[in-house]
Amino acid sequence: MAGHLRLLFLFDFGSPTTYLAHKRLPQLLARTGASVEYVPILLGGVFKATGNASPAMIPAKGAWMNADLQRFAVRHGTPFARNPHFPINTLHLMRGAAGLKDDPRFMAYVDAVFEAMWLEPKNLGDPAELPPVLARAGLTVEEFRALVERDDVKERLKQQTEAAVARGVFGAPTFFVGDAMFFGQDRLDFVEEALAA
Repeated sequence: MAGHLRLLFLFDFGSPTTYLAHKRLPQLLARTGASVEYVPILLGGVFKATGNASPAMIPAKGAWMNADLQRFAVRHGTPFARNPHFPINTLHLMRGAAGLKDDPRFMAYVDAVFEAMWLEPKNLGDPAELPPVLARAGLTVEEFRALVERDDVKERLKQQTEAAVARGVFGAPTFFVGDAMFFGQDRLDFVEEALAA
């Protein structure tokens, strides 16, 4: 039954294509009746383990990607702004997501960070930019600092990243429907087909 289908969404805030996927997911879930589990991973760790690299590291690919992102944003009516500070180290942001995974504020945090990164767009590598973003998710700076320094939170993000690599993940966004893996926001049509099958 469609309502029992579960989609895994492996994400890192530093990826603009992952932001576009995040914004498109609610409609996909409404159409398929599936539920989604957001799985925080550290893209830098995935790249290191797999020998992959951000498209931003290759000038020609980075320029192409900027144009492609705008095309997809326009096609799907997704508000999007290129972040001039990209790439941004997302270690603390992703630890925050891992630490809040079972907290009712998790999705508010995910929305706030994605929008600050790819809509406003802020330099979230600068601690001074974080307080208003955290406040939107109902978090104080003190809470956030304590959370991201916890050993169990650091370990959770590390383990989730290692498990993703072991499962064949090489970038973000990555989706799993059962054992089937799909990479990229431009593969959401295949994800939807898999959920509908």
